[in-house]
Amino acid sequence: MPAQEHHLPVTRTARYFQLGTLSAHTTQVWIVCHGYGQLAAYFIRHFAHLTDADPTLVVIAPEGLSRFYLQGTNGRIGATWMTREDRLAEIEDYVAYLNQLAESILAHVPSDVRLTVLGFSQGAATVSRWLAHSPFRPAHLILWAGVFPPDMDLTVANNLLQHLPITLVCGDEDEFIKPTDLAYQRTLLQQMGAEPEVISFAGKHSLNAAVLRQLHGLGH
Repeated sequence: MPAQEHHLPVTRTARYFQLGTLSAHTTQVWIVCHGYGQLAAYFIRHFAHLTDADPTLVVIAPEGLSRFYLQGTNGRIGATWMTREDRLAEIEDYVAYLNQLAESILAHVPSDVRLTVLGFSQGAATVSRWLAHSPFRPAHLILWAGVFPPDMDLTVANNLLQHLPITLVCGDEDEFIKPTDLAYQRTLLQQMGAEPEVISFAGKHSLNAAVLRQLHGLGH
């Protein structure tokens, strides 16, 4: 007789990092999700120059719920949002986590705050799936060196993408995203009713300070 698979919802502690102070003076909140094998504490450092220049900006970097050693059984540690194993349950878990985090954050800022959501690499699919099941829509969605998940239900995807400003960002020497991949991604989003802006920069699979400053300026 084969083993029976069951699921048991449990409470666990999630970790996130923050730059800036949430207050009545906050005009912009960025929620930024890291890529596979990264940690939020290091990922958020790329945004420090934005909050240093703009005290009305707050950046929140949640961390994936699963951590692992990047090589062997010691040394550097990274986090992931999900794997293919029990993927639907992992997606449900991080969607619930990000919804709870966003609700907590937005309760401390004015109701008209401008919310930007950025997903880098694996984080791009993560934020897309999350926003498809969130009670709010951001002012701007940035998918950086990652893709909108092609397996998302078309009706859900269309509802999310209608009238949502989207920017696709990728380095011209990205090891994982080729120009043809970026073009396909743009076409896919257009077929779903979106008209994404595409920004390319000289670089590899990484964030870029100048582009981040450009994107931050769009919120003013």
